[in-house]
Amino acid sequence: MRKHPIVFGFLVTSAVLICFAGMFVLSLWMLHGIDTDGSFFSLRDSVAVVEVRGAIWESRNIIEQLQHYADDGNVKAIVLRVDSPGGAVGPSQEIYDEVKRINDFENPDRKPIVVSMGSVAASGGYYISACADQIVANPGTITGSIGVIMEFIDYQGVYEWVGLKSNVIKTGEFKDIGSGTRDMTAADQELLQGVADNVLDQFVQAIVEGRNMAPELVKANADGRIFSGQQALELGFVDKLGNLKVAIDEAAMLGGIDGEPNVIYPPRRQPRGLFSLMFRGVAEAMLDMMAEQDRGDIRFSFRH
Repeated sequence: MRKHPIVFGFLVTSAVLICFAGMFVLSLWMLHGIDTDGSFFSLRDSVAVVEVRGAIWESRNIIEQLQHYADDGNVKAIVLRVDSPGGAVGPSQEIYDEVKRINDFENPDRKPIVVSMGSVAASGGYYISACADQIVANPGTITGSIGVIMEFIDYQGVYEWVGLKSNVIKTGEFKDIGSGTRDMTAADQELLQGVADNVLDQFVQAIVEGRNMAPELVKANADGRIFSGQQALELGFVDKLGNLKVAIDEAAMLGGIDGEPNVIYPPRRQPRGLFSLMFRGVAEAMLDMMAEQDRGDIRFSFRH
């Protein structure tokens, strides 16, 4: 069958264009790259931004991002962007430990980490920031709130109103401590206060070590009070005032990057429809409420 010259020419031209397009995309990939999780990386010296947004109830995602960039030889420094009122003690301590490990001077593969505080970086949000190389806050950032809190709901009145009664079998005096079906005893309060004081001591010690601050100064401000970014700077709880760009420039300098740094931002979330966003927001609110009110496990919180 004889080939039609127009069709043949079209096919040849299309093949050439596809080849050029593929080479162009490959060139962009070689220059900037796209990581498997959708985030960008670079074959040039870069600063990576890791975001901590909202309440801190788990640490795995943040730790995985930190480890990913710590292992990336082209990332010379990391900016931890914190916009969080705090959260649970355990996850906050786990993130703190990972930040400390990565920027430890005894770590042969250390990378400097600079914290950029957003609108709020309080309680657990400050805890995870305390051992960074530098902390940059906005003048109006709400930070501080160094303390520990635990709340219990007494719903005995609701049980009585509904006509329910709780029967508890336990193996020790304190096994149902914090239960909303009975009054808290003096012994309960003493035990819980002792644990809270101990966890606060851990919080204070983390700041003393991470910030190289006098214990007396930290303890004097560890009563749950909040600071503005300006006040935190005056007290020595942050190092500099500025926005995210300032923090990125500081990280680039600490990482030995000359000139304007290449910045790797977190992957953007795909836009969702209004219906999806509404139900997603309701679901997240319910999960946060359940996390707040679930007292099956005793949960101390670094939160404001």
